[in-house]
Amino acid sequence: MIRMPLTPRRDWQAQVEAEGLVWHSSDGQPYWDESACYRFNAAQVAEIETATAELYRLFLAVGEAIVAEPRRMDRLGIPRAFHQPIREAWEAEPPALNFGRFDLGYDGASPPKLFEFNCDTPTSLLEAAVIQWSWKAACFPDADQFTSLHERLVERWRDLGAHLPARVHFAHAADDAGEDGVTTAYLRDTAAAAGIDTAALPIDAIGWDEQRRRFVDEGGAPIDALFKLYPWEWLANEAFADVLAEDLAAGGTSWIEPVWKMLWSNKGVLAMLWELFPDHPNLLAAGFAIPEGDAVAKPLLSREGANVSIRRGGRIVAEAPGDYGDEGYVYQAIYPLPETAPGCYPVIGSWVVDGVPAGMGIREGGLITGNGARFVPHVVLD
Repeated sequence: MIRMPLTPRRDWQAQVEAEGLVWHSSDGQPYWDESACYRFNAAQVAEIETATAELYRLFLAVGEAIVAEPRRMDRLGIPRAFHQPIREAWEAEPPALNFGRFDLGYDGASPPKLFEFNCDTPTSLLEAAVIQWSWKAACFPDADQFTSLHERLVERWRDLGAHLPARVHFAHAADDAGEDGVTTAYLRDTAAAAGIDTAALPIDAIGWDEQRRRFVDEGGAPIDALFKLYPWEWLANEAFADVLAEDLAAGGTSWIEPVWKMLWSNKGVLAMLWELFPDHPNLLAAGFAIPEGDAVAKPLLSREGANVSIRRGGRIVAEAPGDYGDEGYVYQAIYPLPETAPGCYPVIGSWVVDGVPAGMGIREGGLITGNGARFVPHVVLD
């Protein structure tokens, strides 16, 4: 795993914008960064792919353990009104892309280690699925790349088509960076490519029809199926959480992803994984109690590294701001990320679609990977 400095394409901004990545820079600095790339060999990619499949197996097992014991859902802070809908959805397996991004520490030599699983509202998807492939085709036409994301997403929508209503709404919350909008638009495109009729809908435009006891869109039409890039834990704590629980119990709207994703997107699952699979080569030690030694403290529900802190010898040596933490923390052993260039610490984002490894993207930044971390493409060359 080698970081190779490069000269960006002269018109790279226009190139990535043409493929939908309108949010490619932040504060005058590139977010999509092709001034470097990471070079892997086939054996390293195989190791990441194998670890990804294994981690998905572990998450299936920990999901079973959580739904079997109410105390585990309590420990994750999941509201009681959603316990039964989660159990029912877990058993019934309603339509789902079942996609997500395992964030991994990897140095190219030792086994990849899990940092967390972003599987409810994962972003950096268009970059991993489309933008870096086009970059590779232009800059390294004879190289390979670990990504089949686009094809797998379209195929998954095609598989789901027979189990979905006539139209699927796609919703997200407005975000300053536009990252959620880009991701949702891309996923809507993959659904359309599979022959599914789609409609865009702002998340705050979703209504509730008291007489029909149904969620409705801006025109008053029932929302039969909704892809939402909006965290389940936010939905479960909104003012309409009671009617949401009612709708889930009644089988009203088909939610993509399903409510059971609350089990896996909560970082408390890291402690439960370690409890079930201690010393697993792809896991880092984790628990709910503050450890005596060094650790990374992670809020159970934070996004983009918010409120994460690194603690050494009882002292915080790095910390990210944010509005999370009241829900509690999990404490994970520190993984020594390789510093591939001054101040550059890469984190592997290894994707799954319907549980199958589907490619990777790389974000690099400081010791805590936050919203400003750059996306750097990769190639596979032996």
